[in-house]
Amino acid sequence: MSVDLIKLELKSEGIQFVSEYRFDKVRRFRFDIALVAQKIAIEYEGIFAKKSRHTTIKGYTNDCDKYNLAIKNGWRVLRYTAKNYGQAVPDLKQILNVVTK
Repeated sequence: MSVDLIKLELKSEGIQFVSEYRFDKVRRFRFDIALVAQKIAIEYEGIFAKKSRHTTIKGYTNDCDKYNLAIKNGWRVLRYTAKNYGQAVPDLKQILNVVTK
C-alpha cells in the first residue's frame, strides 16, 4: 500500500510522525499520518480499490466532514492517491521548511 511507502520515506528522512492519530475524540476521526506538534496530516485516499468506502456517497461525505473538522481545528491536511503519493514527502518538507523559517 502506498501509505506504507510514504511512512518508509518519512522514516528515512528522519521525520517523526504518528500513524492512525485520533485527532477528534467526539467523532473519533483518525489521520493516516500526523505530525502532531505541527498539526499537519497526510491522508492516503484509497479510491483505486475495487470496493472503497471513499467512493460511496456516505464515505465521501464522512471524509468531507473529517477534513472540514480538521481544518476548523487548525490542521493542515495533505491528501494523496496511488497516482500522486510520491509527492507527499517533498510537499511536507516544503511546508516544514516554511514553518521553521
